[in-house]
Amino acid sequence: MSAAANWWQTGIIYQVYPRSFQDSNGDGVGDLAGIIARLNYLHSLNVDILWLSPIYPSPMHDFGYDVADYCAIHPLFGTMADFDRLLAEVHARGMRLLLDLVPNHSSHLHPWFIASRSARDDPRRAWYIWRDPAPGGGPPNNWLSHFGGPAWTFDEASGQYYMHQFLPQQPELNHRHPEVLPAILDCMRFWLDKGVDGFRVDVIGMLLKDPLFRDEPENPSWNGVREYQRLLHVHTANLPEVHALIRRMRAFLDGWDDRLMIGELYLPNADLVRYYGDEQGAECHLPFNFQLIRAPWDAAVVRHLVDAYEAALPRHAWPNWVLGNHDQKRLASRVGSRQARVAHMLLLTLRGTPTCYYGDEIGMLDVPLPLALMQDPPALRQPEIAHLVGRDPQRTPMQWDASANAGFAAAGVRPWLPLAPDCGAHNVARQLADPSSALAFFRAMSALRRAEPALASGSYRSLDAGKPDVFAYLRGDPGNALLVLLNFAAEPRCPVLPLSCAAADLLLSTTMTPPRRVSLSQLVLAADEGMVLRLPVAGCVA
Repeated sequence: MSAAANWWQTGIIYQVYPRSFQDSNGDGVGDLAGIIARLNYLHSLNVDILWLSPIYPSPMHDFGYDVADYCAIHPLFGTMADFDRLLAEVHARGMRLLLDLVPNHSSHLHPWFIASRSARDDPRRAWYIWRDPAPGGGPPNNWLSHFGGPAWTFDEASGQYYMHQFLPQQPELNHRHPEVLPAILDCMRFWLDKGVDGFRVDVIGMLLKDPLFRDEPENPSWNGVREYQRLLHVHTANLPEVHALIRRMRAFLDGWDDRLMIGELYLPNADLVRYYGDEQGAECHLPFNFQLIRAPWDAAVVRHLVDAYEAALPRHAWPNWVLGNHDQKRLASRVGSRQARVAHMLLLTLRGTPTCYYGDEIGMLDVPLPLALMQDPPALRQPEIAHLVGRDPQRTPMQWDASANAGFAAAGVRPWLPLAPDCGAHNVARQLADPSSALAFFRAMSALRRAEPALASGSYRSLDAGKPDVFAYLRGDPGNALLVLLNFAAEPRCPVLPLSCAAADLLLSTTMTPPRRVSLSQLVLAADEGMVLRLPVAGCVA
């Protein structure tokens, strides 16, 4: 990568889930003023880019992903003046701000859908996907909702079904209609003119559906658990013609200087890399790469997926890595608290843009909830598998200190979701006072990434460490090479490295031991330890 790297290539993205970050007005829900109050904390993490989950007006059936107005702020989160202040405060700290864009579907209370539903001959009728019942009655085809049940809801007044791949309150926009994308682009224009630095685009690969509305084939590998996985979704996601639509979005975004577009996609490499675009036009700057979230936490598996992803990237593409988000189990719950540091070292030393999820820097865990306390639609619609599909456990309030409600909300306020039982002992304030804490490590690792060009923009090459539990790789160039060693085992390991130099300088360890000179031939990685070392001379690599 050139010295003139883009901000989104060298920076760290940090996802804020606004409902759960900081309540400033005593209603138990996080808000924009709360985020503003915590900006100095975020700045201290050395993160560069804040991504906010939806803050638009919404009936909150899917907690903001059912948008009723794309160009306003939900009163729950504050006012447009609060947003303008947030944006100014973010920029004043040299940081960037991304918004969620949800172009695949709107709320059923959006004026567009209200008009569409009002009559078959309304001009907005075709802005959404309406179909007559099947010849024998019932839904038009076998398409399914991610949240359980058919992807169709019958409208008694008009005698037709409308499509929704999530809740019935989230009708799908018809992006085959020539007026729909321009309407979405106008919404993007509103925020871009304000100075927003870009968008994370929700389910970007699902914007187009099969125009023939053919049934989807059965999935021969279905395990009988999640109904949505019973079918292979070849007619409702990742259709080839969706790329032309995304190219139009990117071309529009490029009308503003230095903005970013990220696409939410869960795809294997061969399909994922197509969303960067090609000689016909650019698409996403960063199609989200979720492989670290989905992979078994095993050194050999992780090395293979990193090498395979690097090999699959087009020459013009910039990689990215994600450890957690609002839809996935928390990092420390997936890999364990000790390995969470190894995972963060991996994330912040791999080549490409890293994305972190709020609270993971202090090792927050999923908070188990009984069904009676769950609010997430997939859990409530599928109670028999609520523990598998419910996303409330990873969306609980941020744990700031040992005061009432862990500092998220004032004493006497009931937070929208319960706090973790250990929040009194496991919080930001306590970890700020502990130089060996998970937070101290995250800050040290993010500072090292910012300080070392080899980590921000250097090359990547994996090495054989001689031990199946150790993932080793080089970052940088021959004149400035850093060695990363990650022990995925709960026991010490002694890597055997293909390096000609005898010693290296330890820059940072997950154990937070002081920097020192170490012998590479006698190096011992402690259980669950990661190291970043500087190799002394060019030509050290065999």
